[in-house]
Amino acid sequence: MVDHTLKGKTVLVAGGAKNLGGLIARDLAAQGVRAMAIHYNSAETKAAADETLAALRQTGVEAVAFQKDLRTAAGNADLFRETVAAIGQPDIAINTVGKVLKKPIAETSEDEFDEMFDVNTKSAFFFIKEAGVHLKDNGKLLTLVTSLLGAYTPFYSTYAGSKAAVEHFTRAASKEYGAHGISVNAIGPGPMDTPFFYGQESADAVAYHKTAAALSALSKTGLTDIEDIVPFVRMLVSDGWWMTGQTILVNGGYTTK
Repeated sequence: MVDHTLKGKTVLVAGGAKNLGGLIARDLAAQGVRAMAIHYNSAETKAAADETLAALRQTGVEAVAFQKDLRTAAGNADLFRETVAAIGQPDIAINTVGKVLKKPIAETSEDEFDEMFDVNTKSAFFFIKEAGVHLKDNGKLLTLVTSLLGAYTPFYSTYAGSKAAVEHFTRAASKEYGAHGISVNAIGPGPMDTPFFYGQESADAVAYHKTAAALSALSKTGLTDIEDIVPFVRMLVSDGWWMTGQTILVNGGYTTK
């Protein structure tokens, strides 16, 4: 019988230095994983990565960190190759990388378009590709997308549009990797209480988002708290293995498909 528990497993978390990715890494460490690699994008994030590494190691997890630009196929290939060399073949790969842009279509430049699709689409595709090559049989693959995939709204065309492609990457990969017992899913959080959200929003928009979910009144901030996403990640990369090929919107009733 296949063991789908987390104890003793090896994990790779892209974007694992801080915010939701950092919390996911710490939570999985607390569940008894054996080893973990966290990815971070830039030198500015190294201090946060070092702090997360220290927290992981305090739990007894063998932990390493790699700075990579995942906007390229080579960056993703290097990340997986170096992870395997450092801590072994991963059982679980989680990609939390993303970038948001809130802007009317008419004001969006070609450079902005290219950057959004490089960060949100190209990086996700090649992370999924490398996971298919390097994950152990019966592994778990998870990508973070956005609950805007269930929204009818202006201004987020390049953000939601670049994440929308990942929904089909997820379906295709689940079919292609299923013969190896690998489950593949995506989670779409609602607007989260992180710096990722606030940098794009006016005070009026923040106030709206804090009341937009059916369960907003029960949230600490009115938004999706990162602590409320973590249990779904934990479930999907462990005993929730029978769920595959799905995009699940976890947002307290902010949007639905």
